[in-house]
This record gives sequence, structure tokens and C-alpha cells, in this order.
Amino acid sequence: MEMTVLDQHAPDTDRRRQRAKERLYVLCQAGGWSFFLLLQLVFVRLFSKEVELVHVAGVVQTMALGVLITHYARGYLTRWGWKELGWKRLVPRILIFGMLLSVIWSIVGYGIFYGLLRSEWPPKIHPAALVFSSWINGSIILVGWLCIYFFYQLFDRFNRLDIERLRLTATVKEAELRALKSQVNPHFIFNALNSLRALIDEDPARARQAVTQLANLLRYSLQSGQLETVPFEDELRIVNDYLALEQVRHEERLRLRLDVAPETLHLPVPPMLLQTLVENAVKYGISQSPEGGEIAIIARRETGGLRLQVTNPGVLTTPAPKAATVSTGVGLRNAAERMRLLFGDSATLQLRALAPRVVMAEALIPTETLRPAPAA
Repeated sequence: MEMTVLDQHAPDTDRRRQRAKERLYVLCQAGGWSFFLLLQLVFVRLFSKEVELVHVAGVVQTMALGVLITHYARGYLTRWGWKELGWKRLVPRILIFGMLLSVIWSIVGYGIFYGLLRSEWPPKIHPAALVFSSWINGSIILVGWLCIYFFYQLFDRFNRLDIERLRLTATVKEAELRALKSQVNPHFIFNALNSLRALIDEDPARARQAVTQLANLLRYSLQSGQLETVPFEDELRIVNDYLALEQVRHEERLRLRLDVAPETLHLPVPPMLLQTLVENAVKYGISQSPEGGEIAIIARRETGGLRLQVTNPGVLTTPAPKAATVSTGVGLRNAAERMRLLFGDSATLQLRALAPRVVMAEALIPTETLRPAPAA
């Protein structure tokens, strides 16, 4: 069996958007803190009779500390998941975190300026009053920085949601077309009709049953194209019809083993997902092997999701360019993209070699936050 391994890299548009966000962050940091530095220098010039080099150095040091503190705080904001919080939970965190950062800013700044550099305290201002006023000013500045930062994150989150909704809508429209063009392989229909023609004289009862199974498969393909998810039980039932039709052609070369946990039957899955995996297994596993083999369908419910595995005989290799017998992987990539749009980045679809001549397609579908899927 030869097929391509699914591409796990993020789309080029996502990478470009991430680079644009980083450039915007650097520009805003440079512009905002440069403006802060300019204001501080203006205040020093207005309120000091003589502007000494030590005063300018103190202002530059204060600005540099502000840049470093906010930059490294940004990493913790991402690690703690604050970007995904709503404003009600975020506002108290911003206030407390801004005041804590101001404490660090004041301690480090005064420690360097008056401790390491041995500068003299202003004679008419008590040290406690100077530290307290510096902490208040720093808190205002840093809370303002955090508000601007999270306002942009909120705007970006809404923008990403709009993009994902548009992308999902476009994918659903494309999926409806694929349901007519490629979800039920035209070659499969042609082979099924040929098998039916032979069965009509040999076994009329089985031929009537095969016609019913083919009609079920075509009906399901058309109806499920209108749905985002279907119960896994519906997918399993239609795959049984598909494999029964394939067994007419492959006979004893095609064997099926089901290992499905009962609690997985009601879980939502993208329509035609299992059909795509099984069809891939038949086309590049059973059909390519003279002795045939066993297709196993394994479904287990795990914490927060469904783990679906389809195994078949074959060898997973990287195809040579323009090889006529190699899968393009388009069906699997489309299935992986639909899963990502419906269930998020935690949904995965992978191909891997289980043994020297066994290949497994494994889909992990997170279903914790979804309602049971409607019947197809």
C-alpha cells in the first residue's frame, strides 16, 4: 500500500498572520515606549533648572526597564491563558498584575539608580513618598499597557472567529460538491454495477440486497452533505453497506473486524469520515494485495473525545513523483481540514505503519463540548 503522509504544517495564511502580528507588536512597543521616553525628557527639561546627564540616564533606564518588564510579562500572559478570558475575569487580573509589575519596576529602577549608581536622593522629598508616587505612576502606565494589549487580543480573537466561520462556510459548500463528485468514488459505483449485473443471474436475492445497500450509500452521501456532524452509528452502518458491496467483488479476499465500544455510537463525527478511511484502506490495501487481508475498525471513547482507528494490510511509503498508483491524499487532507474547522486544532488525522505490512489511519475527534449529533 502506498499513500502520502498528511501535511501537519499550519497553512501559509496562518503563518503570515502570525508574522504580521509579531511585527505589529514590535512597532507598537518601539513607538509607545519611545513616546514615553520623549515625554519624560520633556518633563525633566521643564521641571529641572539644569538637565544633567544622570537625569537623562535615569529616564532612559526607566524606559528600558519598562520595555523589558512588559515584553517578558507578555510570555506569562500567553502561558497562563489570559488571552482567552472574558473581560469580567480579566479586569481584576489586569489591575493586580499591573500593580505587581509596578512594584518590580520601582524596586529594580531605584536599586540601580540609587544603589548601584550611588545617586543622591532628592533633598526635599521623603524616600517613601518618592517610591510610593513612582509605584502609582508605574501602576497607571502598566495597567494602561495591559488594557491596550488585551483590547488588541480581544479584537484579534473576534477577527479569527470571523475568519474561521467564513472558512467553515466555504468548506461546507465545497463538501457538498465533493459529496456529488468524489465522496462516493465513481470507480466504486462502476465496479458495484458490474458486480450487480453478474449477481442478477447467479444470486437474485443477493443482487436485490446489493441494490438496496448501494441506494442507502448514495442517499446517505447526498443527505449528510448538508450536515456538519452525524452520529458515529450512522457512519458505521453505511460503511457496513459499502464493505458488503466491496465483498461482492473481492469475496474472501476482504475480511472485516469490528471492535467498537457501545458508548461511541452516539458521538458526533464529520460525515463520510469513516467512509473515507475505509475506502482508502480498500483501495490501497486490499486491492493492492493479491492475497487480500483484514480491515479492522476500532472505536474507543477517551477523556473528551473519540479515537477512531482503521487498519489494513499495506506499506506506508513516500510516493515517487507522478506515480500512477499512488494516492494523492486529497481525500484524507480534506477530512483532516474539516475536522480541524469543526473541532479545533486538537482534532488530528494521521497515517502510520503499525507493523511491517500493516498501516493504520487514526482520527482523534474531541467531542467534550459538543452536543450529540442529529441523525442523518
